[in-house]
Amino acid sequence: MDTQPHKRRVRYKGTHPRKFEEKYKEHDPEKYADTVAKVISKGSTPAGMHISICVQEILDFLQIRPGQKGLDATLGYGGHTRKMLECLQGQGHMYALDIDPIEIVKTKERLRKAGYGEEILTIIQENFANIDVVAQKFGPFDFMMADLGVSSMQIDNPQRGFSYKLEGPLDLRLNPEKGVSAAERLREVSSEELEGMLAENADEPYADKIAAEVARTFRKGQKIETTTQMREAIERALDFLPENREKKDIVKKTCQRTFQALRIDVNSEFEVLDAFLEKLPNVLSPGGRIAILTFHSGEDRLVKKAFNRYHKEGIFQDISKEVIRPSAQECRQNGRARSTKMRWAIKK
Repeated sequence: MDTQPHKRRVRYKGTHPRKFEEKYKEHDPEKYADTVAKVISKGSTPAGMHISICVQEILDFLQIRPGQKGLDATLGYGGHTRKMLECLQGQGHMYALDIDPIEIVKTKERLRKAGYGEEILTIIQENFANIDVVAQKFGPFDFMMADLGVSSMQIDNPQRGFSYKLEGPLDLRLNPEKGVSAAERLREVSSEELEGMLAENADEPYADKIAAEVARTFRKGQKIETTTQMREAIERALDFLPENREKKDIVKKTCQRTFQALRIDVNSEFEVLDAFLEKLPNVLSPGGRIAILTFHSGEDRLVKKAFNRYHKEGIFQDISKEVIRPSAQECRQNGRARSTKMRWAIKK
């Protein structure tokens, strides 16, 4: 007998839920499949969900066969993992890593409910920079993939602080249990360091103006602890721009780049990717295949440089000569796919 008390649904104003926590249908995609399908058909990503990108392109390259051993270095919502598991047809094993202690629990439960138990799928909370530790115990791997983007369920949750559009704490950590938040980081860096961070991590053209405004805000004794306060600081930094139609778009893109730069910094994303790429050849089986999805030029440069080096040294027998991009149809259906680049490599 089920003794758990019935939980009332969060109430909301109006005819449709607007806040993230109120969108009960989108948080339970298996139960409300029709609603979720309707949201996706309009080119939007349902709240609390993530639509996997370049799925077919990845599967076409990896050529997964039953009995093989594979690794998804960035589990996220589990969409790529699920498709790779289907290719194994119940034979072989998949391993999946994720650093996010909040989403990994939800994804594990979702995949278990879908029928993927311990006998075919092992999920580990681990930073993919430590791929060598994982490989010592479970590797080497016949196929691997890494999706370097932030998952939509992280972006859409205001409590995570990834989006300038939603009011919440300025956090931006992939693992909120470790390290310092973006708000704390802003308080400890100098104006010169912040300017360098914005320029290096996001190619931000107004890096000097934003850094100066952040410093000015702190000098006045004001705080930047929420996503809204950060957005307002950026808007003040761009006050000098003429009021016209272009200004709104410039502010939007500047906010996106600034939040990206802060996220990269607090999660040490370039250092983590460097460590992963350095260890990559030693965790792949001979003939092993790796596909990596990147979402901005800094990531893509690191992947391209590493792949070229390993190919030149004879460690990789083949690499993608050009980036593979999502189809125009996929970009229409999922706006978050537009900046995606895929590169692949095959070990000798």
